[in-house]
Amino acid sequence: MSHSVTIRTQTVTTNSTAIVINTGYLKTWSGILKFLQLALGIVCVGIVGDHFDNYRHTTADVFFLLITTTFMIGTSILLLSYLSSLSTSSIIPKTIYELFYHSIAFGLVLSAALTLLVQVNKTSNAKYELLLAAAICGLVNSALYLLSTIIALRTYRTI
Repeated sequence: MSHSVTIRTQTVTTNSTAIVINTGYLKTWSGILKFLQLALGIVCVGIVGDHFDNYRHTTADVFFLLITTTFMIGTSILLLSYLSSLSTSSIIPKTIYELFYHSIAFGLVLSAALTLLVQVNKTSNAKYELLLAAAICGLVNSALYLLSTIIALRTYRTI
């Protein structure tokens, strides 16, 4: 017995202006670490920025503010690019960029936090309590960058 079959094809094109947010990235270890690095960077810049308005500043304050601001901006750009594109979160970690970025951030944020910590301990006035908190946040942030460096190294080596 023969049957008659009709096949219809239909092409549908859509122009969508919807913004896709890759919220799944924030559920990964890399996403959590970048979010925490950004949050601690904002706290550090806020504390030291407020210190600049009220008191005279030293080279340790300027160095800490410069390094913290630099990597806060860099981390926010990375995080925004991962959240705004589905393919970015799978492409960039496979390059050596993240390994270099996080290792350099670890070294510079650690040195800036230790420099500020030494300067605050030499001065030891009551007005420097917030700077001590900023230095401790900087040390924690450098530990987060170290963890990100380890994750980036493992991701890069698996290629």
